[in-house]
Amino acid sequence: MSQFGYKGKGLEFLTSNKIEIGSQVKIHADSIYSGVIMPRYEHSDDHHIVLKLKSGYNIGLELDKIKKIELESAPLMKKETVHHSQPNPKLPKILLLSTGGTIASRIDYRTGAVTPALTAAELNASVPELATIANIDAEVLFSEYSENLLPQHWIKIAEKLDSYAKSGYDGIIVAHGTDTMQYTASALAFSLAGFPKPVALVGSQRSSDRPSSDAALNLIAATRFLIEVHSPGIFVVMHNNSSDDEIACNWATRVRKNHTSRRDAFKTIGGPPAYIIKSRSIEKDKQFDIPKREYVPRIKFDSRVLLLKYYPGLDPKIVDYAIDSGYRGIVIEGTGLGHVGKTMYEVIEKAKKNGLFIGMTSQCIDGMVRMTVYDSGRDLLNLGVMPLGNMIPETALVKTMWALANSKDSNDMVKLMKENIALEFSD
Repeated sequence: MSQFGYKGKGLEFLTSNKIEIGSQVKIHADSIYSGVIMPRYEHSDDHHIVLKLKSGYNIGLELDKIKKIELESAPLMKKETVHHSQPNPKLPKILLLSTGGTIASRIDYRTGAVTPALTAAELNASVPELATIANIDAEVLFSEYSENLLPQHWIKIAEKLDSYAKSGYDGIIVAHGTDTMQYTASALAFSLAGFPKPVALVGSQRSSDRPSSDAALNLIAATRFLIEVHSPGIFVVMHNNSSDDEIACNWATRVRKNHTSRRDAFKTIGGPPAYIIKSRSIEKDKQFDIPKREYVPRIKFDSRVLLLKYYPGLDPKIVDYAIDSGYRGIVIEGTGLGHVGKTMYEVIEKAKKNGLFIGMTSQCIDGMVRMTVYDSGRDLLNLGVMPLGNMIPETALVKTMWALANSKDSNDMVKLMKENIALEFSD
């Protein structure tokens, strides 16, 4: 059992009691606990064992406080089979692309953590309700936590979607981890502006081994949205509140993850979601209007852009580093209406003289950058800093990467940054 993370006293305890990973046990300690013995992270100490409770949560129990452990049942080892449902010719067709994340995850017996391991076909089969509303084809692009995704992955996702732009699918689901989903959504919105089909990025804040998992409901809601609304563009489909009665369909460039673990972590900034998906209806925000554009994919990104959050005491040398390292742009999260301290003025002027694009957003959650109100803002404007309205900083970062890679020169790049390509600016 050492390969599952247990060693020393922990391994000796399990071996002497003839307990294996996956065994159902009852443990008498400060209280009585029932659950399944889980693996441990390979670098953990040897003084605890991990138990998964029926609630889906894991707890660590100190060996010295365990009075007795009883084996209730040995691990049930069986090969999982995936049953592929027969297509119903009367149902619409949906493509499900899997990139990984919690929504496509299971237990990793190396670390004891939940890792991206399900294939897209297994994900489809794990939510049988999907087969009653659409014919789902599944394809795996990669299996990564979203914090591991890079602009190169955005390009692969965009190229794959572009290859299906003229397909017979009614819409496409992209199963994606939640940590960087807003970045990927923005990248797709810019590189595939005018995409003729609806695309729903769907994630899960809680894994499928927990009773409170939101994976199935998010997937079902996204599928319903794709086939019932027929609204082209890129959306993020996640819970709208803490209950299961509403799923929000957020426009790609206006959404942000605002909570670490709540199921309704994703919120549209500056207004309501584009659509609310309820059990019997799908309601459109009356103010939401998708810009009509000719579909001309521009799938390139230049990652030499720095997202810089200003704070009192920020060392200006970080901008010198960006200049010396060949960066081509800096997006600043300024204070309030879009300000930074005077200590930054000299390096900002230097960066502009070296040809870097400098854009200003606000670190406030909502509101518009207005750099003409105070002297400090006007000083920055005179240095060549471009105000980016109410664009979300993460969206501004992605757009700057995209605009740099898809412009002929600096004037063309600034023109792209000012243009409202994918509702990144909202009223």
